[in-house]
Amino acid sequence: MRKILMAIAVVHLFLITMLHAVQIREIANVVGVRDNQLIGYGLVVGLNGTGDGSSLQFTRQSISSMLQSVHVKVDPKNVKAKNVAAVMVTAKLPPFSRHGDKIDVEVSSIGDAKSITGGTLLLTPLRAVDGNIYALAQGSIEKGYSSDKRNVRKATAARIFKGAIVEKEVDFDLYHKERIRLSLKHADFGTAMKIERKLNSLYGSGTATALDPRTIELRRPANRSMVAFLAAVDRQQIDYRGAQKVVIDEKTGTVVAGVDIRIDPVVITHKDLTLKISPTSEVPHGESVVDSKKHVVNLRYGEVTVANVARVLQKLGSKAEDIIAILETIKRSGALNADLEVI
Repeated sequence: MRKILMAIAVVHLFLITMLHAVQIREIANVVGVRDNQLIGYGLVVGLNGTGDGSSLQFTRQSISSMLQSVHVKVDPKNVKAKNVAAVMVTAKLPPFSRHGDKIDVEVSSIGDAKSITGGTLLLTPLRAVDGNIYALAQGSIEKGYSSDKRNVRKATAARIFKGAIVEKEVDFDLYHKERIRLSLKHADFGTAMKIERKLNSLYGSGTATALDPRTIELRRPANRSMVAFLAAVDRQQIDYRGAQKVVIDEKTGTVVAGVDIRIDPVVITHKDLTLKISPTSEVPHGESVVDSKKHVVNLRYGEVTVANVARVLQKLGSKAEDIIAILETIKRSGALNADLEVI
């Protein structure tokens, strides 16, 4: 009896590690409810000699056009732009944004300005892909940032917090919709069917229909608005196992992977190193053998995970690019059953 209970406990523990309950909103998005990208061209003024200078024609032309808009006519050839920088302004318009809402903007130099920090962005219309103006950006650039953290004061890109005001709303009438669709963040037949069964059991047959491994169409119940229905759907929990993924930081060589992501038998040769993973290997259980003279690494199949391989390669002094190349080759060979992402 004790052995049976122990076996049940082990199986239960195994299932817990394989599956966990998540809310539907964590793994799915409502189709149509999304950010919209905005972009605009503008000028940053008030720079202390760190602007574009007089070498860029488009900056001088922009200054001339801006002055003409306030009834000051100046020949672009006579414009000095050392205190002015031409910039691109970008922003994300959140879903259901309303008139008067304020959003953050990113300002980036497109000329040869040394820095835009300390300047002021002049009124810049921000347009969406349809060509319409959805927001107006303007404001002081207090802080800047650059790829070189030691050069923060001389930045050619900056963020203006709440630097744009929403002028036009994106029409999306959610309240009166009878049907809407969920889109899974990762396509999976099993997950789509779980959501369908869960919602149909709660709200009646035909409420949810899995159209494909990523899309579930929802029909709102007659006694609920779509807003109330989606609020309830978002909170529903299902058993879910996320897709296996290996993430590698290209700069540092850091490898992040699940503890159970294994590698199938394979032989990989990279430069002067050979990596062997074989089910018939004479390597002791749970160990690895490295022949540093022949540059051969033998690993026993069944005990080989991505973490094991990365650790052995790091001990051998392999560089980050070599580890990435080896794991990418293993992935392409089909021996690694997980997504591989290099950041």
